[in-house]
Amino acid sequence: MKPLVVGIGGTTRTGSTGERALHVALDAAEEAGARTLLFSGLFLAKMPIYAPETRERTAEQCELVEAVRCADGLILASPGYHGGISGLVKNALDLFEDLRDDKRCYLDGRAVGCIITANGWQTIGTALLALRSIVHALRGWPTPLGAGLNTAEAIFDASGACADRAALMQLTTVARQVVEFAEKWGRGMG
Repeated sequence: MKPLVVGIGGTTRTGSTGERALHVALDAAEEAGARTLLFSGLFLAKMPIYAPETRERTAEQCELVEAVRCADGLILASPGYHGGISGLVKNALDLFEDLRDDKRCYLDGRAVGCIITANGWQTIGTALLALRSIVHALRGWPTPLGAGLNTAEAIFDASGACADRAALMQLTTVARQVVEFAEKWGRGMG
């Protein structure tokens, strides 16, 4: 069976750079042989703030947790805000605490591609480091390449296609690394 790669991220703004980047990466994952599933920023915005003291979950929270539970790899995309990731994406990642008691605890045995978009280079590095650190804390394997896209530059054309060759290379490499890891190691790691 083809590996499942779950994409999570973007912003509440339809067509945001992060969401476009996530689409490009998921398309590349499909081209590399994976099945994909997307949880966009608009989906994430429907979820309440993660509350560890309550076990009740909304339908959206249950859907996200179950998808991650079944995933062979993930691609996360967040805007860089003030040197870190967005609260929207962090709230989704906090929900992974529900995977703590699974046989594959948290993101154990899964490659995770990280994408950061920001208006300027300064916050890209710190936000990418923050996202990769969260993935490590969740026992995931960040891909060797993390994508950092400067939104001050023209990255996507009007149709949403990636018009920047360097950005396209980053996004496709991240996706390919997630799929290659999933195919090589898969569920046998957990």
